[in-house]
Amino acid sequence: MDRAERYAAGIVEIATAEGELDRVSDELLRVARAVENSSELRDALGDIRLPADRKAALIEELLDGKAAPLTISLASFVVTSGRARQFSAIAESLAARAAAAKERAVAEVRSAIELDGATLARLTEALGRATGKQIEVKTVVDPSVLGGVVATVGDVVIDGSVKGRLSELRTKLESTAR
Repeated sequence: MDRAERYAAGIVEIATAEGELDRVSDELLRVARAVENSSELRDALGDIRLPADRKAALIEELLDGKAAPLTISLASFVVTSGRARQFSAIAESLAARAAAAKERAVAEVRSAIELDGATLARLTEALGRATGKQIEVKTVVDPSVLGGVVATVGDVVIDGSVKGRLSELRTKLESTAR
């Protein structure tokens, strides 16, 4: 078990004891994606010269009013422990462990906008049929998707995004032009 998995296992224990495993798992995955998508934030949190209390303050500013106090504390703990560069790996391992505890697979769904409940229900059902597994969907708003969704379940990526379709079309046009 690597460090990211050990951190995730510890977070699972804490969040389970507090009765907030689902919420913490979802929120930490969103935080991880926000850190991934911001080079400035990623660099600041990973900077060994920046004091731990300043890193904790950055996390608190980022999440204030947007996440549970437990999530903020755990995110601060990860970052101030010098694990900011492993934040995504920890969050992904946490999400997988939380889903496995409920005998489900995690599907990370990226979309340009927040998805409504009916859309999430249809998507969860479709991903379940496609994978043959019970699916737990974790959503991430990612404006680079442009439209549609990109779903990842384990190693399987299902790209139904406008960006993906345009790329596919460009490839077909280039091969036809030759």
